[in-house]
This record gives sequence, structure tokens and C-alpha cells, in this order.
Amino acid sequence: MTLRNGLKSLLRPEDSVLVLIDHQPYQMANLNSHEPQMIINNTTGLAKAAKAFNVPTILTTVIEDRGGKLFPTVAEVFPEQKPIDRTFINTWEDPKVVEVVKATGRKQLILAGLWTEVCVAMPAIQAVGEGWDVTVVTDACGGVSVEAHQVAIQRMLAAGVNMITWTALTAEWQRDWARMETAGALVDVLVQHAGGSGIAYLWEQQLLNTPVPAAAG
Repeated sequence: MTLRNGLKSLLRPEDSVLVLIDHQPYQMANLNSHEPQMIINNTTGLAKAAKAFNVPTILTTVIEDRGGKLFPTVAEVFPEQKPIDRTFINTWEDPKVVEVVKATGRKQLILAGLWTEVCVAMPAIQAVGEGWDVTVVTDACGGVSVEAHQVAIQRMLAAGVNMITWTALTAEWQRDWARMETAGALVDVLVQHAGGSGIAYLWEQQLLNTPVPAAAG
């Protein structure tokens, strides 16, 4: 297996394409690897970050009529886009999804979805075997148990899939805070979805804008 290292191995927004898979009510109903609200928050933050960096994002569901619609907070990020509804459990076996991904011309394929052990592992393993540079955003994924999620990650790592968390991904996309064309939008996403880090930033801004009390005369 080729080791993933060096500057060129880091993720770049201009080379990335994101596929969000089956963030739906049915899958959420038996999500036991994470606190459900955490997955909703992280996936929404990931989607907003992708939009801020102009990363093409493909939304897909499986049998929406039965499994339910995509999380509203994610769908609202891309109001003009109708998710691709599949019957294939393995997203990468659905030609509609693959054609849309290939049409972007990007080669850094980033995946997140429910469940990790099924609807994420299968396309990740297939795509990496076909020569794609595949990364899974682990904290925007979840499984039916902690074991299922962890074993899926181990299985994908063994196949050569890269793993990352959503905030780490945004740091690789930004790379330099001097890139002002995206810095402001990224900070907005972090304030909304990065928990304590976002609150700490707001506190820092408050302190910087608080006048120093006048010395007693």
C-alpha cells in the first residue's frame, strides 16, 4: 500500500469533491456510535464548509420514500439541489452518482454518511480500488454500534482510505489564514458548528473590542 504523506497528500478545495450519503431519519433511528445531534451538527458544518470553499457537493439518499428525506439542516445548505435517490446500497455502484462525481473533474473524493459500516465503507473501498484518492470524514458518519463504526474504519484504513474529522478537513482546505477569500466564511461556520472553539473565538472578539477601564484618579 502506498503511504499517504507529503504536502501533496493534503486535501485541497480545488481538487476535492464531497459526497454526503444517506443522512436520513431511518439510519438515524438506529445510530448508536455517536450522540445523534453531534452527527447532525458535524454534517451540517461539513456541508457549509464545502459550500464556503466551492467544493462540489453531491447529496444522495437511499429509497427516500421509506427512509425519509435528507436532514433539513443539510438540505438547506444546497436548496437548489435535489438529492440523488438510489436503490443501490453501495453508492459507488449507482451510475448516476458516479457520473456526477466524474463530471466535476476532481480526484480527491471525500465521503460521509450513515451507516459507516455499510453505506460509507462499500463505496470507499470500491472507489479507492479504482484509483480514487478517498477520504472519509469519520465524525460526520455513524454506525449501529461503536464496534460497527470502529471496525468499518479499520477495514477502510486497511484498504488505503484516508480518515479525517470535519474540522481538520476545513483546516486542510484553508491551509493559510491569509487566504481571506475563504477565511471569513470558514470562521462563520466554526462559530456555528465547532462547539467550544467557536465560542472561544467569539469571546476573543469580545475581549479585543472591550475598552480598557480608565485608571482610578
